[in-house]
Amino acid sequence: MTISTVDTDTRTHSESEPSTSHADTTASRTPEVFERYESEVRGYCRSFPAVFQRARGASLWDENGRRYIDFFAGAGALNYGHNDPRLKEALLDYLAADGVVHSLDFFTVAKQRFLETFQDVVLKPRGMGYKMQFPGPTGTNAVEAAIKLARKVTGRSKVMSFTNGFHGMTLGSLALTGSEASRKGAGVSLQDAVRMPFDGYLEGGDTIDFIATMLEDASSGVDLPAAAIVETIQAEGGVNVARFEWLRRLAEVLARHDVLLIVDDIQVGCGRTGPFFSFEEAGIEPDIVCLSKSLSGFGLPLALVLLRPELDVWKPGEHNGTFRGHNPAFVTATVALDFWRDDALSRRVAASAEKVEASFGRLAEQARDAGVQATSRGRGMIRGLELTSDLAASISAAAFERGLILETAGAEDQVLKFLAPLTIDEGELTEGLEILEHSAEAVLAAAPESADA
Repeated sequence: MTISTVDTDTRTHSESEPSTSHADTTASRTPEVFERYESEVRGYCRSFPAVFQRARGASLWDENGRRYIDFFAGAGALNYGHNDPRLKEALLDYLAADGVVHSLDFFTVAKQRFLETFQDVVLKPRGMGYKMQFPGPTGTNAVEAAIKLARKVTGRSKVMSFTNGFHGMTLGSLALTGSEASRKGAGVSLQDAVRMPFDGYLEGGDTIDFIATMLEDASSGVDLPAAAIVETIQAEGGVNVARFEWLRRLAEVLARHDVLLIVDDIQVGCGRTGPFFSFEEAGIEPDIVCLSKSLSGFGLPLALVLLRPELDVWKPGEHNGTFRGHNPAFVTATVALDFWRDDALSRRVAASAEKVEASFGRLAEQARDAGVQATSRGRGMIRGLELTSDLAASISAAAFERGLILETAGAEDQVLKFLAPLTIDEGELTEGLEILEHSAEAVLAAAPESADA
């Protein structure tokens, strides 16, 4: 997550809508109302200090009419872009007809249509027989429900998670999260988690062999966990990509020990890597899957837990929540599934990903030419550029001044993270990548001392 200040104007690109002077935009960036009344906990707005007014596709406009290309997409909640016309029309029609908005877990037409469509479009074509649980409106609600269920099913309390992982900010999810900064905010001891090394964490070492040894050795001191929760790509952790072979071997080790496999697909599911689920190409089928973010397709809160039927041992009402029946989100989510009735979007993701990968390759080479160690990595429409200094934040800030929103990630915010809408058109994608490359060039040229970083 980027948290930086912006104090220079390095815009060079032409904009499709009228802009204002730098002085005018700076004056409106932190209106007194936000400083006076909103908590100091606010984060993203510190890095992108504009007051946004409208959005469409992969673009946002601030209150002064200045356009920004969005390579952030609501931290992965807007895979289909801002205000997709088909989703918006369905939502407005539903509300205009006095459709039920709040319903707890009552049966509603909106929920029925989503359940049927998700089964028909996503699960059945993949041979998946999951049952579907609506745990609450956010990703961390899905994680909390998943680990609570795993503990109930197995009778064990520990849950395995991985270095640099991120699973949410409520206490159960936070216990599984690696980030020191996030964990410190808990204020209490975070318990019942077993941390293991993610793929590539141990330089020159096989982390699966290590995990297998720790589970098999009765003297390792590691209690057999109820489940292991893993992200196939650690987005917040720095765009760390697990190899398919690693994921397959992890699933095999867990199965040998009757440990449930939970895939947290909250940020990189719903097509981010190409297929609907990020784990499909690895050939694994988790016991439990957590989805949220782009599930509603429209930026509306909606979360879903997929679970094997034999794991559905909940008693009625044993896990509940006031907002687990968010019907407007069911409406837009159902229409969003039309993107998955054929492979057109997956092919589009693959084509765009090639362009992004090439651009980030040039960025890495550009940094190395300036004496900075740099690595590009990712899969599909998530990509990161890891740098070894504060250059990532500086480049993000310079890009914002040019009209591009791009956050940072990783333990020290050392990774520039690309997360544009999957539906971004080729022209906007090219324009945004050019802004990014020009921003990196300007920052690297102005920071010769980075060669010593």
